[in-house]
Amino acid sequence: MVSVDQLTPAAPPGVDSRLASRAHRTIEPLHSHTYFAPELDEHLTAAGLRPGRMTYFAGRAAPMGAVGPGVVTATFYNFHPGLVARHVPRCWTLATPAAVAAARFDSARASLTRLLGDTATDDVVELGDLLAQACTVLAPEARPLYAGHADLDWPDDPVTRLWHAVTLVREHRGDGHLMALQQHGLSGLEALITHTATGRGFTVQAAQQTRGWSEQEWAEGWQRLADRGLVDDAGLTDEGEAQRRAVEDLTDELSLAPFTHLGTERTERVVELARPMARTLVGNGAYPAGVLAGGRS
Repeated sequence: MVSVDQLTPAAPPGVDSRLASRAHRTIEPLHSHTYFAPELDEHLTAAGLRPGRMTYFAGRAAPMGAVGPGVVTATFYNFHPGLVARHVPRCWTLATPAAVAAARFDSARASLTRLLGDTATDDVVELGDLLAQACTVLAPEARPLYAGHADLDWPDDPVTRLWHAVTLVREHRGDGHLMALQQHGLSGLEALITHTATGRGFTVQAAQQTRGWSEQEWAEGWQRLADRGLVDDAGLTDEGEAQRRAVEDLTDELSLAPFTHLGTERTERVVELARPMARTLVGNGAYPAGVLAGGRS
């Protein structure tokens, strides 16, 4: 196993990883709301897919091409393999990856337009420009979801361009997050359980339902973590809390590049522009009640 030092790039002088982490968290809803938006099913079923889980799996995987269930399970990380296999590769017999990716752009533009309402176009353009500039330093090595999305052509209209820029930064960070989880020995199910136990991210019920894990599988995963001293009847132990902090710290270090490139002033501007947009999305019902406690796994 490689060491943390080998995985972690040296932060350039003056780069504040806390500011970069705040910027990542602030722009996240501009991407992730699409998974709950009715526009996703509307546009991807029009392309030929079946509604529900298939539109999620195919939509997010489409930039990688007609990949099989193993690739989707590996890159999405915390879904039950059986759930993935019910929808992939069947989805590619119903719609091509190119058609799905195009429909996903359309769905994102529609949902952002609906939820952002009267958000100033100038702000959307400026934030899109900043994040597009941040993307110019991102590299594809060991970042398969990012790499697939980076191969797509940039959209022309400001709203979809913003969503694409957010998605590139987000999936680049997400790929790094999987490196951190692997470094700290957490499987997909274990990552989901421990993150849920922090009180951020999905509720337990939503995590099991959306990710396809049964009560028994969840209990068995919990017991494996308990055997390693990471959880107990009260939740995460001190060791478990420390492990989750280490995962998030390493994730932050591995995702510094876009905001290091922008520098402090422009990164602060990203937060300033994105925060009211994120609040507007949430205030306009972007996320259903009872699903998220906060954060991501």
